[in-house]
Amino acid sequence: MSSVPRIVITGIGLTAPNGNALPEFRHSLLTGKSGVQAYSTRYMGAVLAGVCNFDELRYQKKKELRRGTRAGSIAIYCSNEALKDSGIAWDKTDRSRVGVYIGVTEHGNVETENEIAAIKEYNYDTKFWSHHHNPRTVANNPAGEVTLNMRIVGPHYTIGAACAAGNLGFIQGLQMLRLGEVDLAFAGGVSESIHTFGIFASFKSQGALATHDDPTKASRPFDRDRNGIVVSEGGCVYTLERLDDAQKRGAKIYGEIVGYACNSDASDFVLPNPERQMQCMGAALKKAGLAPDDIDIINTHATATKLGDIQECIAIRGLFGACKSTYINNTKSFIGHAMGAAGALELTGNLPAFQDGIVHPTINVDNLDPDCALPNLVLNEPKRIDNVRYILNNSSGMLGINSAVIVKRFEA
Repeated sequence: MSSVPRIVITGIGLTAPNGNALPEFRHSLLTGKSGVQAYSTRYMGAVLAGVCNFDELRYQKKKELRRGTRAGSIAIYCSNEALKDSGIAWDKTDRSRVGVYIGVTEHGNVETENEIAAIKEYNYDTKFWSHHHNPRTVANNPAGEVTLNMRIVGPHYTIGAACAAGNLGFIQGLQMLRLGEVDLAFAGGVSESIHTFGIFASFKSQGALATHDDPTKASRPFDRDRNGIVVSEGGCVYTLERLDDAQKRGAKIYGEIVGYACNSDASDFVLPNPERQMQCMGAALKKAGLAPDDIDIINTHATATKLGDIQECIAIRGLFGACKSTYINNTKSFIGHAMGAAGALELTGNLPAFQDGIVHPTINVDNLDPDCALPNLVLNEPKRIDNVRYILNNSSGMLGINSAVIVKRFEA
């Protein structure tokens, strides 16, 4: 519909376990560089994790880091990097017309665990509990920290959408731009999950925490010998604008968001429902006015759990099984599961394919699980294809939330 504003991506800021900017991240994905390493967490000791190594002091002072949260710091870094990448004249921007929409899987566990550990040293005397705890743990913290840092006075909030949150962050940004509520959106997702021992302990109790002698091979979606999730931190934030505004200022454009959908399984706390996942992808295609054959790359959500990977493959096979030129990959094999940041990071890692025509692979697949044997699944080595016009990104999460986003190569 011509009356619906076209929404485009004009800036990208990210930190991932294997890169702190899109060129570095993309290079890692094309050369097989994993960001998973040995890590130690409270009470559990040695685990495996995707750990980011960005310059925390690039946009914050030490005092601000101490006052805030890791999720907030990641969001601040990514948002400022996205702004710089966009080329927007920030000093001339009406910041009451700027919105911040950041997806998170969970927030506050890290800070609460830290405070409990601290007062344990004082016989649990709560007078030693930090007065910073409340602003650190409120659900809007990561987005709110961005507004404080960047002096943004428009709307901000976080989107709690489990591991679909990265997709939901920029869906929300798109919707607010189309509604005319804002003129610029910082949108994406962040994760500080590796700093809470609880997430590791819970996955281990569930039998879903990955182990491997070689950390870089621990995240193994689709492999017959996969044994669980690698927990990771990270973040990715886009600047989103209406196309008319982006063109007026001569912005570079990474892609246009043309389709999206979100639905619920309503069937299980943790096990994905392939029928609902298929319906979600189908709804995104319908919104974009596309057929399955039009999609060139599908980035899967697959987390390397036994049943989760299979359920998603059933959904993809049901909708795309007859497609001869739709290629399929997975980014978690490189970085682990970045939770609230997963959808945003995984889509972003594929966007350069619009220019270079290369599908990054799924790595660490030594023995493909027959139940995960999808047509055109790109394994272990990049695949060059003729023409990339449409990329679909799947993200889903606990309590049965599914999301799909479709980005088109920009064509004026």
